[in-house]
Amino acid sequence: MIPPRPAPTSPARRWPRFALAFALAGLGFGLAAIGFVAAMDPYGLRASPGRPGAIMDRNQRFMYPRIARAGGYDAAVFGTSTARLLDPHDLDRAFGVRFANLAVNAATPDEQRTLATLFLRRNAVRAVLFALDSTWCAAAPPRRTAHPFPDWLYAEGAPWGWLRQVNGQSLGIAAQVALHRLGLAPARIRGDGFSVFTPPEAAYDPVRAARHIHGGGSPLDPESGVGPAARAGDAAPDAIHDAMPMLDVLDGLLAAVPEAARKLVAFMPVHVAAQAPAGTPEGAREAACKRRVAAIGKARGVVVVDFRLPSPITTRDENYWDALHYRLPVAARVVAGLQAAAEAGADAPDGSYRVLAHP
Repeated sequence: MIPPRPAPTSPARRWPRFALAFALAGLGFGLAAIGFVAAMDPYGLRASPGRPGAIMDRNQRFMYPRIARAGGYDAAVFGTSTARLLDPHDLDRAFGVRFANLAVNAATPDEQRTLATLFLRRNAVRAVLFALDSTWCAAAPPRRTAHPFPDWLYAEGAPWGWLRQVNGQSLGIAAQVALHRLGLAPARIRGDGFSVFTPPEAAYDPVRAARHIHGGGSPLDPESGVGPAARAGDAAPDAIHDAMPMLDVLDGLLAAVPEAARKLVAFMPVHVAAQAPAGTPEGAREAACKRRVAAIGKARGVVVVDFRLPSPITTRDENYWDALHYRLPVAARVVAGLQAAAEAGADAPDGSYRVLAHP
């Protein structure tokens, strides 16, 4: 006897079952994604000296908090792309500490403050270097750039960070972390934050470099906000004596550095094409800014060095890729100059820097 065929399920009953199955599958996938990202910890929320993790993303604003949290360094560089070529290994040899380079492309002073505050909070600091550009002298510098800045990632304990970091980008980085742990993918950059972001030295073209130096713009850091033609803070002519609010922030940061630590502040050596000429309102404002930084340095026991002046470094096109970014050999000269300035407290014999303050 042939058994009776079951009655077909009506469409009205099939759709709720499908919707439930779909929702459960989505929930399962979501929980798996959260668990995977949390386990891989792509942004280093659980970073510590015993588990620093690898830098797998190019976005410095998301990845450098990992270095600050890990606690493996007792010194750091803070600045923009004009300080990124300062090799921590050279700084280590010069000052006898362990540097990380946390200079971030186009970072505003407030972004630098946020990163420096995290580093100072999480590490036994023995030295700091604040590398200054003209944005520190501006009357109203922007708080942020067009680049996303995850303020939550810099907060104490990164509250709800494990959930905030779950998105498509984080999944991709988490996958790269997994591949790195399996030995299938190299770290993006060195663990101390250093990378050579300029083209290979063998590719240097003096004609092209001169065009960038004197024609405006910065192909290596287009959002730096500090182009050629003397834009020292982009201040109006009558704003020379306006407040420079970020210098008060700098003073506060230096006050937070341990008393026994070595404190260095340096104006970076941009090409003269990007410096404000003497005798102009912009030049007067820049000079006033340097005087205020020197006064802060004297009060806080800081070595303040000025590379941002016409010198054998900054007047030679062959030292630069564009008006803002010097070549690798210049970076080594800057480190050597910082060491000599800290030891002797005197201006450079060749005029490449001036010492504005010395303990």
